[in-house]
Amino acid sequence: MKLLIIGGTVFVGRALVEAALARGHEVTLFNRGQHNPELFPQVEKLRGDRDGGLDALRGRQWDAVVDTCGYFPRVVRQSAERLAGSVGHYTFISSISVYAENRTPGTSESAPVGTLEDETVEEVTGETYGPLKALCEQAAEQAMPGRVLNIRPGLIVGPHDPTDRFTYWPGRVARGGEVLAPHGPGVPVQFIDVRDLAEWNVRLIEAGRTGIYNATGPGYSLTMGSLLDTCKTVSGSDAAFTWVDAAFLEEQAVEAWSDLPLYVPQTEEYAGFSSVSCAKGVADGLTFRPLADTVRDTLTWAQSRPAEHEWRAGLKPERERVVLEAWHAKARR
Repeated sequence: MKLLIIGGTVFVGRALVEAALARGHEVTLFNRGQHNPELFPQVEKLRGDRDGGLDALRGRQWDAVVDTCGYFPRVVRQSAERLAGSVGHYTFISSISVYAENRTPGTSESAPVGTLEDETVEEVTGETYGPLKALCEQAAEQAMPGRVLNIRPGLIVGPHDPTDRFTYWPGRVARGGEVLAPHGPGVPVQFIDVRDLAEWNVRLIEAGRTGIYNATGPGYSLTMGSLLDTCKTVSGSDAAFTWVDAAFLEEQAVEAWSDLPLYVPQTEEYAGFSSVSCAKGVADGLTFRPLADTVRDTLTWAQSRPAEHEWRAGLKPERERVVLEAWHAKARR
């Protein structure tokens, strides 16, 4: 199969290239060459800008394309329309953030998506990200009706993740000592290893699948406590978890999801946030590697980064100490 990947050198795209090559496919990359241009010297690389700079795609043919980096429907429409006569199948990597609300556990692909009053907005915020992704899905489908596969991942994790939203936990637990943990060990969490996502996506393309699929995991109910215990076992650290309740975290201005990744308040508004249904994907071959493997590989990669790496998520050590001291001081009163 001849596969075109828009992007292909950062995180999801990188994993897709590796998965496609491992299955014997011929890969072409289309990107601006601004990130990791040295990767994959064996594949064809076309340079251009997907926003008005698509000339390098003219006159070419591929069996399928994967769009890993579409955020605005106007731009996705350009790519899909340009490729409509050049490819048979279009995958758009979307997000479970498209859903209009997170109140209902077991959200399936048929749930309503968010909308925007102004659909021309091109500023990505917490409020616009999901609805914009939904509009991107629609733009691709309008350009290539019946030939589009929309994948809606949850939090994507694993080696080479630039966000640190999962990596924080294996790294922090490996350092050992007292670890500030959010709310309680029973808090549910969901995420998907980027390699599981990529390998499954390639298999879906091979099978010609279209339509919409949620993609998060693992394939069982996972809690924050189980995740942190796995991080401790894998790293062999002496970490001790201090579970701090949501009210105190809010009082201390500790931000859910960013200061404490994977955690969201256990309120009615977020009752379904970490319990999205992936039954459709599992029925069509979505599988999950053991959690310990994801933790181990992520930690190994994280520890290979420069010591001065600036973490993009998670509490800084000094901030964590301040919050823990305040928590213990409150308990002594």
